[in-house]
Formats: sequence, structure tokens, C-alpha cells
Amino acid sequence: MSNSHSESYAAAGVDITAGYRAVELMKSHIARTMTAGVCSDVGGFGGLFELDVTGMEKPVLVSGTDGVGTKLKLAFLMDKHDTVGIDCVAMCVNDIICCGAKPLFFLDYIACGKNVPERIAQIVAGVAEGCVQSGAALIGGETAEMPGFYPADEYDLAGFSVGVVDKKAIIDSSSMAKGDVVIALPSSGVHSNGFSLVRKVFDVENKDIKTPLESLGGKSIGETLLTPTKIYVKPMLELFQAVTVKGVSHITGGGFYENIPRSIPDGLGAVIDRAAVRILPIFELIQKTGSIPERDMFNTFNMGVGMSVVVAEQEADKALAILRANGQEAYAIGHVAESQDKVRIC
Repeated sequence: MSNSHSESYAAAGVDITAGYRAVELMKSHIARTMTAGVCSDVGGFGGLFELDVTGMEKPVLVSGTDGVGTKLKLAFLMDKHDTVGIDCVAMCVNDIICCGAKPLFFLDYIACGKNVPERIAQIVAGVAEGCVQSGAALIGGETAEMPGFYPADEYDLAGFSVGVVDKKAIIDSSSMAKGDVVIALPSSGVHSNGFSLVRKVFDVENKDIKTPLESLGGKSIGETLLTPTKIYVKPMLELFQAVTVKGVSHITGGGFYENIPRSIPDGLGAVIDRAAVRILPIFELIQKTGSIPERDMFNTFNMGVGMSVVVAEQEADKALAILRANGQEAYAIGHVAESQDKVRIC
């Protein structure tokens, strides 16, 4: 590509050669994600993946797409770009794991005001790390330089993932019953939702977010908020093999009140023990600083619970043991009851 250069395009603000350099810089990161199904190399017009459905009776593809949202504003302010890619992957793969699907591959899309190859490579390094954590291959993507549309030092990041599950193993709520146990998988922090409110509460564009705070374990507000989203794929895949999982909810925007009901059938509801929820210090600081009612907190943020899982009471201890044996802390936060309210926190 050394002879590909347009002076006219460069004068309009688009540097084609920067795009080629960015691809070269990201190749080593992408190489970390390669799995047996990958059939293409970086730079082609499409990402090829050979689907292995050995042992599956009726394979079903499951897809998920999302972005990082206004959490990116924190990355700009902190000038730290190597973790938001993990968030992007997490928001997709954590969704499809709720169906019982194993993520196969991921593609990203980066739109920026100016293509700075080193910064793009940092972003993709995070995407690659998220793919490694979830067992997905990064088989393609797109970087679009859009001067005049985005500021030169800003960008947007989105992506999507595809997974596969045998139709008979799809997680649904048909067997959920009164007395089932709701298990919490702790979050790593705010994850990637509610940042419009977070930014308003802390006035991040104008206030100090870089000074370490004792209440946050010696980390700054900015550093704490940029903590990447926890990826639950690998321990959850192990859990599916060991017990009958009746429902899974990825706790994202809308918090407990929007997400937990999505895995609860009509006539039943999740009764959450408020005292059992291990609320992280960052949420306490957000609530105190913004004078936010507790219900709004639980209706906006994950509050320290990134994913909830419903299993039969007799399998709860086994489920907890399996998750912990696979490096995922977990604990019971409630039970399923006959109710017209899909979730109650009490």
C-alpha cells in the first residue's frame, strides 16, 4: 500500500496512510484472539469463520451489538484508550451468554475525527483483550476517519459478536418456579451504563477526577470509572455444563428494575434482599454526591451486580461452587416468588 496516497483527500483531513499504519500496529493484538475457526487474515473485505457444530443437533446463531457510550468521554479526559475496547466486547458477549451461547467472533467499528495510529492500536488492544477473555476471535473491523464530524481527539466505538448454541440448550425461563434462587455475579464497577448521569454528578469536564481518594481504595474517580466491564463468558459456559440454569440477566442500563425482569416469566418475580447486595464504593459516592434516591440508583446502575442467574434451590450451592472454581465470585441475593411485580427489592 506504499504507493496509495491522495494529496486531495489528505487536504480534506483524511490520511489514508495513517489507516494502513494503524492496521499494522493492531495486527499483533488481533493475533492473540485467533481461534481454530478463523479462515481470513486482517485486511480483507470480510471476516471468514468456519462454524464447527460437532455434537449439536440444531445449532442456533446468537448475535449481539453495542457500543461503549459516553464512558468514552472519561477515556478522552484521562487520555487512556486501552480498556474501552474491553467494554465494547463485554457489552456484546455478556448479552449473548444470557441465551447460553458461546461467542465465536467479534467485529469492531471505530469512527474518529483524526486517525492517530498509536491511539487506534491502543483501542484495538483493548478489543483484543476482551476477545481473549471471552474466547472470541477478532476477525475484522473498520476504522473511519471523519474530520468535521468528530473532533480531532475524539472517537466512537461499537461492535458486534456472534455466538452459537444448540437449540435444546437455549436458556429460557419456562422451568422457573417459586423458590428458585437468584445468584449475583459481582461487577467490576459501573461497567458501561449510566455515564450520562455519572458525568453530570461528578461534573467530569470541570472538576478534578484524577486525585486518588481513600473512599475508592486509593484510586481516583476517573481511574475507577474507567475500570473495564467484567466479562462473564467462560465461568458461565462452565456453569451451563454443570447445572440447569433457568434464567440469566446482564445488568446494564436500567439496572435491576429493567434487566432482571427480562429473564422472569409472567406470574413470577425476583425478590431481592437489599441487605445482601454488595454495593461497591463508587455507587455510594455517586449516590451521595448527586443526592440520588436509592430506587433511581437501582434503576440506573448495576450497583455491584453485573449479572444475575436463577437456579433451583437444590442446585444453588453447586452453582456457587462451580462459579468460584472458575474464578468468578458469586453469592445469593434473593429468590423467585409468585408475584405480579417482576422484581422487588426489600
